[in-house]
This record gives sequence, structure tokens and C-alpha cells, in this order.
Amino acid sequence: AVPTAESTLQEVNSMINKRLKDAIFTDQWSELCMDSLASFGYVLVTSQRMQGVLLLILAKYYHLPFLRDIQTETTRTGLGGYWGNKGGVSARMSVFGHMVCFLNCHLPAHMENSEQRMEDFESILQQQFDSQSATSILDHDVVFWFGDLNFRIEDYDMNFVKYAIDSNKLSMLWEKDQLNMAKTMEPVLEGFHEGVLRFPPTYKFDMGTSIYDTSAKKRKPAWTDRILWKTKNPESKASTPQTASKRHSGVLQAGGLVVSQHSYRSHMEYAVSDHKPVSSIFTLKFPYKIDVPFVQLAVEDEWNAVSDAIVRYKMAQTFPRSSWDWIGLYKVGFRHQKDYVSYVWAKHEDPVGTNQHYQVESLPKGSGEYILGYYSNNLSTIVGVTEPFQISLPTSSPSSSPSDSSEYSSEDDSTLVLLRTKSRSPSPGKARQRGRRSRSRSPVLPKLQGLNLRPKSRDKSKGRSPSPRAGHGSKRERLVPEPEAPVSMAAPPSRSSGHSRPGIEVTTPEPNERNKVVMRKTPDGALAPSDNSKDVGL
Repeated sequence: AVPTAESTLQEVNSMINKRLKDAIFTDQWSELCMDSLASFGYVLVTSQRMQGVLLLILAKYYHLPFLRDIQTETTRTGLGGYWGNKGGVSARMSVFGHMVCFLNCHLPAHMENSEQRMEDFESILQQQFDSQSATSILDHDVVFWFGDLNFRIEDYDMNFVKYAIDSNKLSMLWEKDQLNMAKTMEPVLEGFHEGVLRFPPTYKFDMGTSIYDTSAKKRKPAWTDRILWKTKNPESKASTPQTASKRHSGVLQAGGLVVSQHSYRSHMEYAVSDHKPVSSIFTLKFPYKIDVPFVQLAVEDEWNAVSDAIVRYKMAQTFPRSSWDWIGLYKVGFRHQKDYVSYVWAKHEDPVGTNQHYQVESLPKGSGEYILGYYSNNLSTIVGVTEPFQISLPTSSPSSSPSDSSEYSSEDDSTLVLLRTKSRSPSPGKARQRGRRSRSRSPVLPKLQGLNLRPKSRDKSKGRSPSPRAGHGSKRERLVPEPEAPVSMAAPPSRSSGHSRPGIEVTTPEPNERNKVVMRKTPDGALAPSDNSKDVGL
């Protein structure tokens, strides 16, 4: 079983001033989801946003090396495809070798637009991915389709719908639900399944209450918010509420892949919207097609000294390594792949498959649980992690110099030394070697669209685009920012001493004795010429 979590939101505040703010700062919904799930070991894998439609994919950190080929897409259907108030966003990935796609949609509203909803859904299904194994959405082994699909309940009037809800006779409304009706008629919906609708319609409510719409429009309650899934099985047919209730625990099996739905419910206690949120819990069971990570790392169970901070790793022959790869030190409970404590650039001078050693200095003081993760620049994800290990360092002990360690003093030893950066943003030290061009090598996560992964440190370094040392004469590198030379517009004043008068006398640094002016600071703070000052020639 592979525990994953996906968060989907529609009608997130998409006003222009809000979108500009989200472009600078991480949006509040993303922060809330990451903060809430980080304590359970979930890490953000990728995200995609289209105005008010937001999709977040999170996974247990130890599954990250087996999530590959991660891509996201967006399809706008509002205003003929030019506006993103309606449409769909998707995220796909290979999960232990099985292709899985998550599709979040916001379809057109109103009772009379059922056909338009189906047309928009067909347009969204045309999304294409850059892949040989699954180029379109329906090519994936499993597709999860969810969102504000906006399907309504036909024929019955408001009074009858409310009667069925109040008397808990929801089955009376199933057959008139537009989505259930479309499943029996629309070929594009063939194979899509949904759990039994045992919860009341989730739309429309008066804001801040659990009371259905009492405004002048009096919108009829409807199951607008839905979660469906489909397995890549040509023989599977679309399910109706009647057939869904007959299936055992919502279990579907296709080609050795088992999808089990454990719950499908609404959350009536939330009242921040005119919709009620809907959630579902699934379990995916399948034979592993991939069970070995691209990079295997090994560390000591506990780091009690700087000399313990060594990671040994080896890479698979097929791993597309890059000189921009890096290894991050993460505190257990980290939120995303750039939420590290410190990092070191990966080194690829030795042949693939051999062990390499990295020594890390200025580690977090005190005690805590950490992991190391190898981030691949080409794959834009973590491709190898360690088991959690303990770091227990004295809070006041001085850091030992790497040259003091006899174990790693050989020039032939592939050892990198990293002093922990003050900023959470990766910033290796600057190199100003002759004949070499400086370049920025800060690790980035281009797939995390809509998120600004800001450093939390208050340190404000002047170096905006630092680069690591470019020299390769030694196998040992110290990745430490070099202090920049101070820049002065004028020579600083010098202080003179030995005067009997009170106050501080300041002498201008002019070599010409004739132009020397001695100023004294009076007790009230003013500057006045000293008695021994000379006239200044103009």
C-alpha cells in the first residue's frame, strides 16, 4: 500500500491583488496543507494552480525516490479557452513504475449547462504529457478525477429535494443526478467509478452556516463536489450508485493493481464557503515494478561529532546525474524538498557505483532526528533518502577544522566540507579565480509552481547569485561564503588623543599640514574648531 495525499481546492481567492501577493509569498492554503501534513511525514511533491483552482500532491518522504516522471498540465475552458476561471489542472507521475494521474476540474455552473460540462471535460482530457508510456490522461494506469464538477439534480423541485435530505432518503435523488445520468450515456465516462453518495448534497449553503441557500436565487441543493476514479481496464464499465453499493468495499482490480476506497464523505462542520468539502481515502496495492532508488545513501545511526557527518552513496548505472545535483540535510517533519537545514553539492568525479564521502561541519546544535536526501536536477525530485538518524551535538562546542581530522587528510579522498549556511536558501561561497567564469548554482525546484520557497533566516547577504569554488586541484572543498571587501567612499576619520580639552577631537586625513583642521566635539554635541587648528587655504 502506498500512502499519498492530494489536496484540491476550487474558487481559491483569485483577485489580481491576491494573485500578485501569492506570486511573492506562498499562498495560505498551500502553507496550511503543508504545515498540517508535515507532522505525519508528508512532503510536497508538486503543485499546480490555475487562478482559483489549486492542486497539491504530497507523499511520505520515504516514497519520494520512487515517484518519477512528474509532470503538471493546465487547460483553460473559460471564455473559449482564454480564461482560467473554469478548466482543469493535472499532475501525473510514475509510482513504483505504475502511471497515476490526478485531475482537478472546475466545470461550468447552472442546471442547463450539463452538455457544456461534458464538452469541457472532453477538452481537458486532451491534455498531453511528454512521455512514452502515458501521453494522455486516460493512458494512465489509474486516474483520479475530482473537483467542483457542478452537476445538478434534475426534475425534482426544491421542496422534494429538501424532503429527501431531511428524511435521509438520498437514494431517491441518485437517479436524477446529472453525473449519474451521464455515466450511462456518455462514452467518455466509461470506466469511471464513484463511491455511494451517502452524504447530503454539498451545495449551496448560506455562508457561515449549514443551511441551504435562502437567498432570492434559492439554488437547489446538489452534489457538485465529487471524487471519481478509473483504472486502465478496457472491460470495466462506468458505475452507478446501485452497482457501486454492490461492490465489496469499493475494490477494483486491473492488471494486478488494486484500488480500494475506504471512505467517501463530506465535512458539514466547515462553513467558510457556500460548498462543503468532500474527502475520500483510497489504498493502491500493486506489484512493484521499481523497488531500487536511483541513489542509495548510508550514514551512521547517530552523529555525535563533526567527524561522524559522513554520507556514502552510490548511483545506478541508468541515473541521469548532473553537476547541479545536491544532497540536503532535512529535519524530520520537513515540508517540501527545499526545506533543508544545509546542503552539499554532489560530486561525480569518481566512477558511477563507487562510494563517496562527504563531511559536513557546523551542524545543527542540540539533538534531533534528521534525514539526508539526494536531489536530482534533471528529474526535479529527491531520488534517494536515508533512514532517520540522530544528531546530538553540544550547543556550545567549537567546530573542528577539516584539516584537523587525520581520517580525511589525504588529497585523494573525495571529501567535501560544508559549513552550514546562515540562509535557508542554498548559497555556496563565491569563487573569484582567474580565468574561470562565475555562475550561480543554487538548487531550485522548477516544478513547484505557485510556491515561493523563501529562506526563513533573517540574514541578508549582499551576494545575490553566489557560485561555488571552481578549482579542482584538490579533492577537498570548503563551501563557505567569502566575506566581501568593504567599500568606502572616503577614508574613515582617525581619532587623536592626548588633548586636555573635553570632547573628542577629529583630524581630517590630509597629508598637507597647512590644510590641517582640528575639530573638537563640545559637551553639547556641536563641532567647533580647536585652538590649535590652522587656517585652511581655499
